[in-house]
Amino acid sequence: MRDFEYFEPASVKEAISLLAKYKKEAKILAGGTDLAVNLKHDVIRPNYIINIGAIPDLNHIDFDHGKGLRIGALTTMRALIESTELRKTCPVIPQAVSQLGNPAIRNVATLGGNLCNASPAADSAPVLIGLSAKAKIVGPDGVRVIPLEDFFSGPHSNVLKVGEILTEIQVPLPPANTKGVYLKYGGRGVADLAIVGVAIVANIEAKNKVCNDIKIVLGSVAPTPMRAKKAEESIKGQVITKALIDESAQIAANEARPITDNRSSAGYRKTLVNVYVKRALTELIA
Repeated sequence: MRDFEYFEPASVKEAISLLAKYKKEAKILAGGTDLAVNLKHDVIRPNYIINIGAIPDLNHIDFDHGKGLRIGALTTMRALIESTELRKTCPVIPQAVSQLGNPAIRNVATLGGNLCNASPAADSAPVLIGLSAKAKIVGPDGVRVIPLEDFFSGPHSNVLKVGEILTEIQVPLPPANTKGVYLKYGGRGVADLAIVGVAIVANIEAKNKVCNDIKIVLGSVAPTPMRAKKAEESIKGQVITKALIDESAQIAANEARPITDNRSSAGYRKTLVNVYVKRALTELIA
């Protein structure tokens, strides 16, 4: 690991100024669970580290019945899991992030760091995309808010421009009868990196099982988290039956674009998509 200069800004404005000054030579430190590993193994070699962990405005979980949910980028996975408000309003978020790593990692890993690392296997991304979340980004040119679905540009790549910081995730209030679930297969258990992750957020009428709206989001089967839009369309407006679940799961598997790597073959990942979409849909209508 090479030497670097270290900064600890006290505000978003100061952090942006430092990022704008040092550009691609600088890296942001939030929770540090990914950055520390990359530094140790010389995957990255920045000249400057900017630790934003002391910025108070970036650590919050706020809920407004009119505006929805606001989660600061520095909010830890542990805080998301333990939030009483989240368990009441968006229980699928703590359910999903409880599957990230182990307790020691969840104590320090931040939501913003997990998203900005932009791993195709990130556990927080699929469910937030399923909830129609947006990313609030602040930079030298001001503030912009984009759908989280558009935040990822490739493996470990995002759309942040030089000097920009992800400051907040905004989640609209889910309509009544909306339920969500995140399931993953990690090889050695859910604490392992996802070989396949499936998040489904659906609005289903309780009595007749008609699906009014649905998002099916797949992780670790494409360069970025992806929606299985053809599978979604096959279910919308329909009564969810076992036959429809089987059909939609196969459509989702066909939409997946996995690779073969040292953790799994592409064909096995497609099979897992089929299995886990079935399981998730079955759980939602149970």
